[in-house]
Amino acid sequence: MTEQQEHQQGQGQGQGQGQGQQRPRRWTAELIPDLTGRVFVVTGANSGLGLATTRELARRGGHVVLAVRDGRKGRAAADSVAAAHPGALLDVRELDLADLDSVRDFARKLRAEHPRLDVLVNNAGVMAPPRTLSAQGHELQFAANHLGHFALTGLLLDRLAAGRDPRVVTVGSLEHRRGRIDFDDLHGERRYSPMGAYRQAKLANTVFGYALQERLAAAGSPVRSVLAHPGYTATNLQKETPVAFVRFVFGRVLGPLLAQPAAVGALPQLYAATAPDAEGGALYGPDGPGELRGTPKRVALAPAATDPETGRRLWELSERLTGVRYEPA
Repeated sequence: MTEQQEHQQGQGQGQGQGQGQQRPRRWTAELIPDLTGRVFVVTGANSGLGLATTRELARRGGHVVLAVRDGRKGRAAADSVAAAHPGALLDVRELDLADLDSVRDFARKLRAEHPRLDVLVNNAGVMAPPRTLSAQGHELQFAANHLGHFALTGLLLDRLAAGRDPRVVTVGSLEHRRGRIDFDDLHGERRYSPMGAYRQAKLANTVFGYALQERLAAAGSPVRSVLAHPGYTATNLQKETPVAFVRFVFGRVLGPLLAQPAAVGALPQLYAATAPDAEGGALYGPDGPGELRGTPKRVALAPAATDPETGRRLWELSERLTGVRYEPA
């Protein structure tokens, strides 16, 4: 019996059902199945959760496209993975998710190279900068975290539909539960809070991932949309934010005390991307107290994430702002 089969057997055995019953196994990267022949696109793959995800996918034989804003950093990341796993199949492609022209250019080139894709991991993110506008005039966090991934997914969806066990994995945050989408001041023109805008963007990620699954299922598409969040994980996201207070509290005070390593924080998105029993429309996060640390389990979505009216409004707005309309295959 393989490790994956043992894990699935363990999942079917309830806890506390009598002595002698085996407890379900905690999911680790060792349970990722063989990924040979499958193509994965990981945004923000040069550091943190994206690099940890790339490393494990490549280790199990996956062909990984590292979608990165900085090509030099992306190549350095790919070199580090290749050094640890000789023969790893890695491609580095530049992508600025905050610039919709860059998203379209990236998608056009990727489509020309790959008649099919198997998994898109929408991982990249920006956290709590001062109010900044994207190339198209959208608030930066909403643009990079949500609109860029919305457009990228739509532009690649037919290639994913041709894949084997195809999935879109959208990486959210615990902060989505504290978020609110201000449709009347989406870009913070009247009032801007760096963390408020971050929470809005992460809620938008989660609304999108859930609404996408609803649409895919209704269309009979083979693609699954799965959500994940890393809990509290030590990454450059907190350390490199321009806001000094956020950088100090999250990067230097709480981080060393509470944050788990990126290799552990990436487990929920790896589970969402590879586990046979990962469910479309479900959110996976750490199993520890407060979902801050631990190994993957299914966790609750904020009520706003599954609200049909919020989903409809955000979807229509995103199509209008990106110019990308979905036609699920």
